[in-house]
Amino acid sequence: MFIHVDFCVIPLGTTPSFGEYIAECHRILRARGLSFQLHAYGTNIEGEWDEVMAAIKDCHERLHAMGAPRIHTQLKIGSRTDRSQSLQDKIDSVQQHLQDDDRAPN
Repeated sequence: MFIHVDFCVIPLGTTPSFGEYIAECHRILRARGLSFQLHAYGTNIEGEWDEVMAAIKDCHERLHAMGAPRIHTQLKIGSRTDRSQSLQDKIDSVQQHLQDDDRAPN
């Protein structure tokens, strides 16, 4: 099953800056060949369920190995069976609605 995941990982008991940990998770996602996009409070990932979940598990294992004694992760998972849709398709749809607003007469 193809899914979209909003993934926010927070290593607790480390430094107040998480950049090095997030970068390591991105290296894992890239190595697994997953499509992903960083945003200010997390990362959007798309791919097959088992592949995405395995990558998230790898992130947890790696962050623990980096010294994070505790990790808090938030996931939002979306799937659909009526049609294929990428993360970029979702963004494009909203942008199209905004462009339509700009073209509408006042």
